Amino acid sequence: MATFLYKVGRLAFRRRHYVALLWIALLTLAGVGAASAPTAGASSFSVPGTEAQKAFDLLEQRFPGMSADGATARVVFKAPAGEKLDTGANKATVEKTVKDLGDGSEVVSVADPFKGKAVSKDGTIAYASVKYKVSGMELKDASKDALTETADQARKAGLTVEVGGDALTATPETGSTEIIGIAIAAVVLVITFGSLLAAGFPLLTALIGVGIGVSTITALASALDLGTTTSTLAMMIGLAVGIDYALFIVSRYRGELAEGREREEAAGRAVGTAGSAVVFAGLTVVIALVGLAVVNIPMLTKMGVAAAGTVAIAVLIALTMIPALLGYAGKKIKPAGQKSKLLGGGRAKAAEKSARPNMGTRWASFVVRRPLAVLLLGVIGLGAAAIPAASLELGLPDDGSQPTSTTQRRAYDLLSEGFGPGFNGPLMVVVDAKDSKTPKADVTTVTDKIKALKDVTTVTPANFNKDGDTATITVVPDSKPSSVTTEDLVHGIRDAGAQVKTDTDSSVLVTGTTAMNIDVSQKLNDALIPYLILVVGLAFLLLIVVFRSILVPLKAALGFLLSVMAALGAVVAVFQWGWLSGLMGVEETGPVMSMMPIFMVGVVFGLAMDYEVFLVTRIREAHVHGEKPSQSIVTGFRHSARVVTAAAVIMIAVFSGFISSSESMIKMIGFGLAIAVFFDAFVVRMAIVPAVLALLGKRAWWLPKWLNRILPNVDVEGEGLRGLDSKDSDPDEDRELVRA
Repeated sequence: MATFLYKVGRLAFRRRHYVALLWIALLTLAGVGAASAPTAGASSFSVPGTEAQKAFDLLEQRFPGMSADGATARVVFKAPAGEKLDTGANKATVEKTVKDLGDGSEVVSVADPFKGKAVSKDGTIAYASVKYKVSGMELKDASKDALTETADQARKAGLTVEVGGDALTATPETGSTEIIGIAIAAVVLVITFGSLLAAGFPLLTALIGVGIGVSTITALASALDLGTTTSTLAMMIGLAVGIDYALFIVSRYRGELAEGREREEAAGRAVGTAGSAVVFAGLTVVIALVGLAVVNIPMLTKMGVAAAGTVAIAVLIALTMIPALLGYAGKKIKPAGQKSKLLGGGRAKAAEKSARPNMGTRWASFVVRRPLAVLLLGVIGLGAAAIPAASLELGLPDDGSQPTSTTQRRAYDLLSEGFGPGFNGPLMVVVDAKDSKTPKADVTTVTDKIKALKDVTTVTPANFNKDGDTATITVVPDSKPSSVTTEDLVHGIRDAGAQVKTDTDSSVLVTGTTAMNIDVSQKLNDALIPYLILVVGLAFLLLIVVFRSILVPLKAALGFLLSVMAALGAVVAVFQWGWLSGLMGVEETGPVMSMMPIFMVGVVFGLAMDYEVFLVTRIREAHVHGEKPSQSIVTGFRHSARVVTAAAVIMIAVFSGFISSSESMIKMIGFGLAIAVFFDAFVVRMAIVPAVLALLGKRAWWLPKWLNRILPNVDVEGEGLRGLDSKDSDPDEDRELVRA
């Protein structure tokens, strides 16, 4: 591995014009594809195997004209203070609005609130339900504009009018802090390298990689049903790992220069050593992201695969374009320990300061002297941070979690005010009586059983299809959609349906957004353990190959579990309990997004292994070259602690930039990943890892002899490069590599 990548690095350094043109061409091609592709909206959502999805599919078959997947809008009206909607000018305004709403070419139906009993008891709030032929992502801009313009006309007449539903699904906005995050990353890079040019390379290559990845996702979004969230998450992860991977290679290059090597040779060795770590770190991230497919939720699978593709691009760019750019820079990139003159390089004090032990050396020496105290402090601290995770409640975001500045949130609040909190999460009960001899009697039995349950506000009369073998019943709970009471009601209806199935030949299924959310949460909970076993197991095997040790990969996995539990605790404290919610821009506390635990496990595990590989590889490299265990820890930290710290700060800054997103899911993921990287990099990898290695000593690198014989030697430490110099490679070898 190291020898092959060494040749790749030297070839890219020498043939830099071709490498640069190749990546620019790919960026241009992806950009053209994205510009010419049709616009895609929110991804369609399905959860195969759940009862809610089975009911939805049944409705598609038995109610073909129902457009079960069509977009919906609820136009909510509120009368001025002291007035009612069902009298005079107010009633005329509502009726005119309903008529105008039905004029669109994509509109299936509009329910008049006065005919459909959609007026609150006090007569001050009413709503008109609009049903469209196509889904929210397929709805034309003209239909959306007509909806908002009609609402505006009603507002001008003096009514309060808000629009809820998925017909006005908007593209998430990330806000200005995303740019601030990148700016912080730039500052950290300048401080780390002491050079504006060297600092610019990781940013440039990361932006090119993300540009290619996100543009490709945009180009394929309509064809593959990829939503806007998919590209946002790919951008978030691609930026973070892209900067980090390039950072490690540039840092190693400067270290090789400091040892007196020629620039081309230094580029080759940097890619051969740090590049090997980049490959395996990238593999762990890709495994974790692609492994999300085991959950069997298509949207989550697409998000994982798209983000994994962006990570793969980041790895390839770091291995090829970074050495090419280093070739262009020439002598402008200084060896490690030297700064550019613009940033104070060449001064006597600076040279004297660089000769003293750096912070990484001093910190590692401290940990090696007191490993047990550091280990206990780190574990207890993370354990305390993880305590809120015991109160974790899961759910999926709805209009109630939107900012109060949005019309969807205001419509949600008006409906709760006028019709009760459960009105925003109605349950649809589907009775399949195709095999029954008495379908109407069976449906009546189901209706009576539902009315007898607690926490039920309204049960609408059954609506049969044309064949009379399937009926839908709408049930309005007494509590809000995300409450435990509503979840208990869903289970209660399903239990009653199971009894009906036993007594008759009819099947009862519960669906609707609320029921779907409950099923998704359950499916994700059930998949978490298999996912952990798959991802951690594969990465564990990969790390055994990399480190040729059993205990080091085991320690890496246990440390990851500590950091992810602490991060989940922080997420619960902020988004569920409301701690620091004002600072984070969380306007509405509630259950944590159902996908959050499993998504954090996947992404954080991959990113945690990045730091594990980069840090421990350098420690193992020193150990392999003959240093004692305690000294190898200090040597590893001397060379890599500063860079790993910079990489962690950059990743935290990039993830934090997404906390200002208007999309609650993106906001939560941004915060969760940022705090997880903080815990993992600064507590686990910088404190617990060296403490455990110091306590284990030589036993840390123990590997059974039989396993040592059968494992492939990937040579991440670059042992095969010892004694190699520039004359060991020639143009013929380069041409051979190109053909390969």
